[in-house]
Amino acid sequence: MFKDTTAFSSFSVRDIQEVMPFYSQTLGLEVSETMGMLMLHLAGGGEVLIYPKANHTPATFTVLNFPVKSIEKAVDELTSRGVKFEIYDDANIKTDQRGISSAGAGPKVAWFTDPAGNILSVLEGM
Repeated sequence: MFKDTTAFSSFSVRDIQEVMPFYSQTLGLEVSETMGMLMLHLAGGGEVLIYPKANHTPATFTVLNFPVKSIEKAVDELTSRGVKFEIYDDANIKTDQRGISSAGAGPKVAWFTDPAGNILSVLEGM
């Protein structure tokens, strides 16, 4: 039924104007605003819709992942742009002082939040 349909993901934020500079300038993504919503245009043709929600509650899980060739370079670049990485030290997730997790069989991952509190990540090895 949906084999030939172009699907896209979406998530909410409090205010589109609050997050637009983060996605367009800090992360350097191509964005467009349409009908009061923000569309992220990703490499390869993918898109993500960000919509305003008055009673927005940040997601407690990762809503958007950015694969990178070098997580160290990505963390350094984003840190220089004012992004603060999450530091985890619990039974399930441990990061180093820069916010990079390299434990387990999965990829190296570093998590950060957008201005609305949604969790995003950069990951190496995907």
